[in-house]
Amino acid sequence: MDEGVRKAQEEGLDLVEISPTANPPVCRVLDFGKYLYMLEKQEKEARKKQHVISIKEIKMTANIDDHDYQTKLRSALNFLERGDKVKLTLMFRGREATRPELGQRVIDRFTQDISDTGELERNEGFERRSIVLLYMPKVQSRKAPKTHSAPPKKKTEKLVDAETQNKQSGSEAV
Repeated sequence: MDEGVRKAQEEGLDLVEISPTANPPVCRVLDFGKYLYMLEKQEKEARKKQHVISIKEIKMTANIDDHDYQTKLRSALNFLERGDKVKLTLMFRGREATRPELGQRVIDRFTQDISDTGELERNEGFERRSIVLLYMPKVQSRKAPKTHSAPPKKKTEKLVDAETQNKQSGSEAV
């Protein structure tokens, strides 16, 4: 340990303990400020790459007009394509609560319309005067479709072809 400290002081650097639980402890001679900067940079890069999933809420009533429904549907599809979850709240006003089948019709239509991009994650059922459902984006494979094409020629084949072509053209010129 004393030898490591002496070497670090000679080089004008710091002795940093990398793995204190190892036997013997692992230390490294390096610039501590630069080391902290690199760790911070790696953490920042990791935060950039992660996507925070948020829940976006769409509110409707049981007797929603068609144009309003299409607008809300379009918003929900955009949210799902972006990777967010969608919470659908279907509210019943006044006497609408006595006719839950009207609300169920809207829910079935909504579920059918977003079936390509999202799927039902949780149905929380009837809460007071509303029905709450949670949709999550469908996981789609990110692999590109395979195309069937001829395998590329190897470099050695190209060289052999070029050599035979030179020999043939050389014999014709003579």
